[in-house]
Amino acid sequence: MALWKENTPAPKTVPTPMTDIKEPARFDSVPAPELTPARDTFSSSSSAAPAKAQPKESLIASDLTIEGKIEGAGSVRIAGKFKGDVNVQGDLTIEAGAKLAGSVIANQVVIAGELEGNIEGATRVDLQTSGVITGDVKAGSMTVAAGARMRGQAVFGWKDDALPKSNKNGSTEHGSGT
Repeated sequence: MALWKENTPAPKTVPTPMTDIKEPARFDSVPAPELTPARDTFSSSSSAAPAKAQPKESLIASDLTIEGKIEGAGSVRIAGKFKGDVNVQGDLTIEAGAKLAGSVIANQVVIAGELEGNIEGATRVDLQTSGVITGDVKAGSMTVAAGARMRGQAVFGWKDDALPKSNKNGSTEHGSGT
């Protein structure tokens, strides 16, 4: 015995509100919205031309104390306290009231706070009025504001091959003058 009949039409039913639902919408038939690139809210230019990539800067806030090592391609601004070496291809700024204890390798260094350590190979060092350096500086150029303090040696304006050489007794040899 068969449970269904094959050639008999289905009985007519009266549609009820629950069975009168139309076919669900198909999302693949709806056109995708056109995506537009996000605008840079920090950019000061309002033109539609793409802006130049701004160098990235990391900030150590004034209420932070961090110990470690900083390395990378960006710039660093220290407003708090950092103990460790800083080696960046960008710039380093030590703000007034901030302190860095460690060696520094950076493109340009601005010191308004305190640095306990050496600066190696910077193209420019700017020691501001409130700035303090306890350590040696080797840079392409150096600006020292009135009121700034430094304890250490500063070598600037020399290319690496023309730097004065130190003798074993600690004196500096500037060339053979005999």
